[in-house]
Amino acid sequence: MLQNNKRWLYVALPIFFFWFFGQIDKMGISIIQTDPEFLNALGLTGDDRSAKIGLITFVFTISYALSNLFWGVIIDKLGARQTAILGLVVWTLTMIMAGLSTTYEMFLISRIILGLGEGMMIPVSGKFISNWFNRRELGKAQASWITGNYLGPALGALMLVFIISTLHWQAAFFILAGFNLLLVMPMFLFLTRNTPEEHPRVDKDELEYIRMTDIQDEAPTKSFTQDFRYWVVWFGMLVASFLFFGISIWLPTYLAEGRGFAQEGMKNITSISWMFALIFVLISGYLSDKTRRPSLMATVLFGITALFLAYAIMAPNPIIAGLCMGLAMGAQGGVFHLSNLFIVKFSTPATAGRAAGLMGFTNIMGGFSSYIMGWLRDASGGSFSSSIIMLIIASLLGLLAYLFTIKKEAAEVRVFHQTAERIS
Repeated sequence: MLQNNKRWLYVALPIFFFWFFGQIDKMGISIIQTDPEFLNALGLTGDDRSAKIGLITFVFTISYALSNLFWGVIIDKLGARQTAILGLVVWTLTMIMAGLSTTYEMFLISRIILGLGEGMMIPVSGKFISNWFNRRELGKAQASWITGNYLGPALGALMLVFIISTLHWQAAFFILAGFNLLLVMPMFLFLTRNTPEEHPRVDKDELEYIRMTDIQDEAPTKSFTQDFRYWVVWFGMLVASFLFFGISIWLPTYLAEGRGFAQEGMKNITSISWMFALIFVLISGYLSDKTRRPSLMATVLFGITALFLAYAIMAPNPIIAGLCMGLAMGAQGGVFHLSNLFIVKFSTPATAGRAAGLMGFTNIMGGFSSYIMGWLRDASGGSFSSSIIMLIIASLLGLLAYLFTIKKEAAEVRVFHQTAERIS
């Protein structure tokens, strides 16, 4: 079954678990911050509690976004495999530090360092995909690891609630550190190589397929920085990060405190919301390869996000409101997938790390979103309505940005079909 398909075992599988556990490390704080023992232990009480909680994600995303810039350069020099191992060492240590934290300030420092370590995730994945997969299968290859991006938090929400309820919030961090050290790191050490040419178990036929190009998947001839569509996607990612972090970080709190869900209901809807994101990713990966219209799809997804957020405000039923928030988050998962597909489309294997690093910088907006939502909630006496209205406005900005790319994309698709017909 693996004949001429070893790239899916040696690269796609390690990257899946890389994101599966990396996202639990990153997004698990949304569950942990609902635990009263965690809040009391770190002094997260008082009228400014929500702003202080938002600051936890703010400092993480600032360091995460800034580190993407230098990780992108490092990866192009050092290689994706070595960079991934280095980053895993950093974030394993910070998981242990977080579990040992006894003050709010110490925990903030652990999140800053975690952001520095995890900042290489997007550049590493973009570099591996660019080096190891034929350009015509980029949608499937991207979906294979972005699946871990959403399946991890979906199952992680269930796992963390169980760990916290049976053990303690510190145990959650120690267990996650163990997964990184004992499972993910060995995969990169023993399975991956920077390129298929370096791997002793990749045969000639598979290597020829990986490097094969034709008229439908020619690599770009100019720098990604010279393509205006890259910068539209970059702005779209700014908006998507603002939306995705804002919804995902505050969703469990919104469900528990804003809509009155018990822990079981909060856990289930949070998990389902991450599954929505996974479904949108898989659909986007399939349709982007099928229709060759990823910009149009991104435009539609921003519109869907705005509609779901608006209905979440108006829906009197808590379950419907919660599911609408989850569907809005899921739609942005689809945008995230398409954005990472654009990274590879607009770059070459030599520049993929830098293109992904610059794109990863957009995560900085997620920190602002988390903090602003916390501040708005404090200012509104605990209501989430003003925060959600802010997210609706952001969704419409993303929609408007992608409108500028649709015309050129449609023209490229027409040219492709005309050329294909002449050749056939």
